[in-house]
Amino acid sequence: MKFFACQCGQPIFCENTRCDSCGRTLGFLPRQLRMVSAEGKSDGTLVDAEGNRYQLCANRREYMVCNGLVPEQDADSSDALCDCCELNRTIPIVNRPENVTRWQRLERAKRRMIAGVSALGLNVASSTSPSHMRFDFMEDQRSDPNVMESFVSTGYKDGVITINVTEADDIQRVRQRELMGERYRTVLGHFRHEAGHYFYTPLVTTPEAFSSIFGDPSEDYNAALESYYARGPDAGWDQHFITAYASSHPLEDWAECFAHYLHIQDTLDTAAQRGIISEPGASLKQQISNWGELTVSMNELSRSLGLRDPYPFVLQQPVISKLAYVEACIADANFGATSSLS
Repeated sequence: MKFFACQCGQPIFCENTRCDSCGRTLGFLPRQLRMVSAEGKSDGTLVDAEGNRYQLCANRREYMVCNGLVPEQDADSSDALCDCCELNRTIPIVNRPENVTRWQRLERAKRRMIAGVSALGLNVASSTSPSHMRFDFMEDQRSDPNVMESFVSTGYKDGVITINVTEADDIQRVRQRELMGERYRTVLGHFRHEAGHYFYTPLVTTPEAFSSIFGDPSEDYNAALESYYARGPDAGWDQHFITAYASSHPLEDWAECFAHYLHIQDTLDTAAQRGIISEPGASLKQQISNWGELTVSMNELSRSLGLRDPYPFVLQQPVISKLAYVEACIADANFGATSSLS
């Protein structure tokens, strides 16, 4: 993530809503990879240093779940939503206070994911496009007996990313991680994984090349997942897949590798912006080398605090080859950009 600063020079983060130094209102525009620092005017609008005018996203004003701003020219009413909140098809039931907190955590992760794919030149499309990314934030009777859905699974289908809102509860998420025997489970990881499913169709234009690396995507999906949940991963899965779940089906392998590529790109960029490393690396080979050194340090620092490893993965060569394929697909789709594979 880029380094951001307020007009006054105070360092700020993409989750911030107000500058602690000067009091200016802050807003994150993830598709533009920009933080806005603005002053309030008597008419209720906000004006940045360049004279651009904004209003608060309606979800921010009413629920404080985002730090979105709506450019004046895009505000068709006082209840206008920012371009990220416009992508929501279903929001949590807000008369339950815990859901407002969950929703805020989901929005933070969603915006970082959108910023990540935007930095790679990928577009989630506007809310007026029939192919735009949409989000359902839902819960089921396991957390609220008054809702209709008996079970809501986090997943993707036909352009819609569904997130069970209990994933935003640390206790519930850790419990699910331990139950599933997973090494890593985060809200941001869910968004990046499901974004991988969304971008599969526009990015994977050569099925033969995909199959040679990941396997046949036409393999019966439901049967494959039923087998995985019944038997678990095959022995030695970690020599070929980034996670055990990636071994369940080629499409899940792709989504896990897409998410991991975003993890690497965002974290290396953040480390470079903060002066922890000199640069992310011009090629994937250099990035993987920098990534190895950085994650070892991350894990050692975490252990020094008595915490578990934040990065519990080992990148084997087959996984690196899959990451290279993800990068090549992004480069091919990105307005003629060339891949950094070398």
